[in-house]
Amino acid sequence: MRHTVEEVRLKNGVRGLLVNVPDATVMSFQFQFRAGSRFTKSPEIYETAHIMEHMAFGANARFASEHEFEAEFTKNGAYHNASTSDMSMNYVADCADFEWGRIFELQLLSISQPRFNEFEFKAEKGNVRNELTGYLNNNARLLWPKIQQEFGEKVLTYEERLKTIDNITLDDIREHHKRTHTTDNLRFVIAGKITPNRRNKILEGFENLQLERGERFEIIADPTKKPQAPIFIHRPDLKNISFGISLLLPRKLTTSEMDAMHALNHILTGTMHARILGQARKRGLTYGVYSGASRGPKDSSWDFEGQTNYGTAKELFELIVSELKKVLNEEITEKELEAMKSYSLGSFQMGGQTVASTAGFYASRYFWDGHLRDYKAQPKFIKQISREQIFKVAKEFIDANTWILGAVSGGEESQIQELNQEFSKLFEK
Repeated sequence: MRHTVEEVRLKNGVRGLLVNVPDATVMSFQFQFRAGSRFTKSPEIYETAHIMEHMAFGANARFASEHEFEAEFTKNGAYHNASTSDMSMNYVADCADFEWGRIFELQLLSISQPRFNEFEFKAEKGNVRNELTGYLNNNARLLWPKIQQEFGEKVLTYEERLKTIDNITLDDIREHHKRTHTTDNLRFVIAGKITPNRRNKILEGFENLQLERGERFEIIADPTKKPQAPIFIHRPDLKNISFGISLLLPRKLTTSEMDAMHALNHILTGTMHARILGQARKRGLTYGVYSGASRGPKDSSWDFEGQTNYGTAKELFELIVSELKKVLNEEITEKELEAMKSYSLGSFQMGGQTVASTAGFYASRYFWDGHLRDYKAQPKFIKQISREQIFKVAKEFIDANTWILGAVSGGEESQIQELNQEFSKLFEK
């Protein structure tokens, strides 16, 4: 969508982006605090942030209960939600253009003037307990926290998180909000029809926000450990294997290197004719396999995830290893790279069809490190990706030799050991 972007930095520490979409008929709001589970004051009350997020749209200075606030917020069809991760707490809302001011005020009210009470606290403890218990049925939710732990990250598994709920008091909720929800820790992206008058009202709202000053917390980066053995989680009721493979590089990839990794992952698993996914589907080895890259302040990861039956697991892993060895041998053609670029250019153009998706393009990076992405330059960045970049970064991941295989399976642990041995062939000199 046609738009312009302005970054604003206010005297009280609030920072954010105003994305003006002149033809918009909706307004999209995203607010972010570094207030996730890792910022609770103690691991013994790890779920404090999560429970507080559940209470975010509850009683506040104007409304006595969650039900009253919800009825007012949604009466014209507006949507809102909140989420908590290891590092962040995010609040989002979308509304019709005609009621943008009302929704903006209600969002600021819920964030800055909650009235945490015992009744809603007890209810949300129960709701969070139900949510986490449900996640125990999700194999990926079981597996990836264990992978994080094996690399040295001080996160908790879902079973460990459940055990912390009873330790949390209402005072813990209030303390977490007071310490983390400060003006200096707030970042926002607002997208829609931002007229000069609306811009002034938005800035005035943030300038008068009823939150104290504080600090913008640094992203927590734990010292990396090198895993020594694969992870095996046995679930006798399962009829297949859910697996995850993570390779770690002890440095932060540059933006161009991340682009190269996105290109490589597209070539490997991005389509039904991709090197790994396409061949695996053609042979009946898996319904789906995914690969992706991410980066943190001090390291970067290259991850694979999928499911396979016991009888097809070995052949699937042989295929993965074979295709990755081809990458290490620089066997990617210019034709494959050009096909990836064509696909990515089309996906990029289609990805900005809504106000919310346009806001999301900026928010994911801005909330992470404050960088303002150049929307118009993205096609140029895609076209600049080279085979040499891809080969260089892929080889560096393999040379680092810091990786782990994890699996949730109803089968034998010995099979996971065999798959681990197969994948380890990538690192043989």
